Amino acid sequence: MRCPFCHHTEDRVVDSRTGREGRAVRRRRECLACGRRFTTYEYIEERPLQVLKQGGETEPYDRRKLLRSIEVACAKRPVGPSEIDEMIEDIERTLDRSDAAEAGSQAIGEMVMERLKAYDHIAYVRFASVYRNFQDLTEFYDELKDLDARNVQRELRRYQAELPLPSLE
Repeated sequence: MRCPFCHHTEDRVVDSRTGREGRAVRRRRECLACGRRFTTYEYIEERPLQVLKQGGETEPYDRRKLLRSIEVACAKRPVGPSEIDEMIEDIERTLDRSDAAEAGSQAIGEMVMERLKAYDHIAYVRFASVYRNFQDLTEFYDELKDLDARNVQRELRRYQAELPLPSLE
């Protein structure tokens, strides 16, 4: 690292910590020639993610676009901005873990619906109705029946007690 004061290329690291929400490493350095201290940041070089649309075209991933679509679905619902940010962060972590340079809009939409379903059923149905482009009332009704059946199953599992197995010793 080149000293910003004397341009000497040798220094020592005095202190290292993570910064900027864990996305950078902040290092305090001391120049071995002039003794002055300076700060450097190391960032992970992020690869730009491309979204493959249903029509076959690609466009750069846009967090704001995803945020707007979730906010519209959650309008006047008990889902706050922190929950929406948490959903988006979780989706982005999932996308980052995959080594693909492209993600299908279909896959991203499914991830959103999966997370909305856990937060609020109405927001989920709003998003699903636009995302899945329901053509008639029957498709909408089938989705509501499926959602209700899953809700009943979850309630049954919640109230079922798990009995311990006897020891075979």
